[in-house]
Amino acid sequence: MSYVAVLQARTNSSRLPGKVLLPIKGIPLVVLAARRAANKGIDVVVATSKEESDDALVRVLQEYGIPFYRGSLNNTLERIVGALSGFDDETRVFRLTADNVVPDGQLLEEIAKDFEDRKLDYICCNGVESGLPYGVSAELTYLKHLREAAISTHDKDDQEHVTPFIRRRYGISSFNKYKQKSLGHYRCTVDCLDDYLTLENLFLEVKKPIEVTFNELLSAIEKKRFQPINCNPASKLIIGTAQFGLNYGITNAAGQLTPDLVEAILKTAITNGIEGIDTARAYGNSEKVIGYALKSGWMGRVPIITKLSPLDDCPKDACKTVINAFVDCSIYQSMNYLGSSKLDVVMLHRTQQLNSMKGKVLERLLQHKDAGRVNSIGASVQTPEELEIALNNKHVSYIQMPYNLLDWRWDEMIPLIHTKQKERGLKVHVRSALLQGLLTSYNTEHWAKAHVDEPQYIIEWLQQLLAQTQTHDLSNLCLNFVRSQNWVNGVVVGMESLEQLNQNIKTFCEDEMPVEMLEFIQRTRPVLKEETLNPALWGNA
Repeated sequence: MSYVAVLQARTNSSRLPGKVLLPIKGIPLVVLAARRAANKGIDVVVATSKEESDDALVRVLQEYGIPFYRGSLNNTLERIVGALSGFDDETRVFRLTADNVVPDGQLLEEIAKDFEDRKLDYICCNGVESGLPYGVSAELTYLKHLREAAISTHDKDDQEHVTPFIRRRYGISSFNKYKQKSLGHYRCTVDCLDDYLTLENLFLEVKKPIEVTFNELLSAIEKKRFQPINCNPASKLIIGTAQFGLNYGITNAAGQLTPDLVEAILKTAITNGIEGIDTARAYGNSEKVIGYALKSGWMGRVPIITKLSPLDDCPKDACKTVINAFVDCSIYQSMNYLGSSKLDVVMLHRTQQLNSMKGKVLERLLQHKDAGRVNSIGASVQTPEELEIALNNKHVSYIQMPYNLLDWRWDEMIPLIHTKQKERGLKVHVRSALLQGLLTSYNTEHWAKAHVDEPQYIIEWLQQLLAQTQTHDLSNLCLNFVRSQNWVNGVVVGMESLEQLNQNIKTFCEDEMPVEMLEFIQRTRPVLKEETLNPALWGNA
């Protein structure tokens, strides 16, 4: 049986143009990837395009004596099949990419053995299922299947991504020998400048970059820049960004954060597998700051949830044309500031916008969704009555609501939330888990602003919970309570510093709170008034 590896490479990547020619230990990325893949004897051919933009790449390949083939830029499937015209149908073909330099001959041999032992038609090594970092990636299939796909499909996605047709026809099997490593949320690819600097640093102390095994490299990746600080991703954590553009929160001493701190917080959070980033048109220049921080190739790695403008300036009796203009302005401003041609989630800033102005606001938002400018629509709710309206609207895919361990107002709505989550895959995100910081404050003036004149009994109850749960601080207690609810898909948490972020990441990677403790908290919690549970009623707090 024969094996060959095809390495895809091009120089016109949008995030980091020419990245495949950047040097690591003095060796161009594409050459290092090819030679590492071949270091156990497997033949490797680089498949690049006929475009003039790849002429420099070809000259480098010629200089280093790397076999190559030039074909279609956009039809990668055709390019790979063309590169293998001299091989027979039964040849086993590895598909690799030039921006992934950690895979080596040892990894390919292990994948091949698994492929043969299980008598597979297709196998994939990538990400969480493999237990290996994103970028320690390879696919293996028969050349006859690639040729079949090239003849059978004209779908652009199939042609660009090469193997979707094969996966549909023959099924997906994963190489999971290293699943116990649990490194699937780590990152070893080169997609942007930060990625390149990380990989360059990884190879810095390596004496033989072509021969070093992938396992030796992985043993050093955990301590490198922009790698996770925990073995598990902080999967329910959503970064709240009101303080990126405003002075926000009753206990916020830091004020609006600097752009450099915002960038550090967002990149660290994304690295650690957060659920998303929450912003809004009403959060000052939050969207603009986020767009600037992520413009260097980080945009798109996690969903960004933004909110439509409150539309306070739109006349209540406005005609359809005027309403459309206000909605369009909000959408296009968000796209412009975030630097994105498509918004992941747009939430209505107020639930009333679902039905206000004769439903024209929602109607226009749905038109933007149909046009591909918005992926999903959501609604921000403030009261149980608003929650019921949002739950019963089929167009709402996301709901954001306030909730904390003292908030009794939502208890009767939980069964309906479960029902709608099962019916349409609805996601529920919770904000104000710390009640804008009030629940972690011992300052009686803060409690007074929230209409609690004698907060000592609440503070004592919280202290008793800390002891019973053996929790180290109130923030950890409050966040664990909320994220442990089985109907909560994400928790929006604001950050004032990297230290806070790192602590929150650790919290969200802990075991969830036992059901018995959740029930005990709900059974024994002090009953607060609506004017305390709703920060909108705090006046000038």
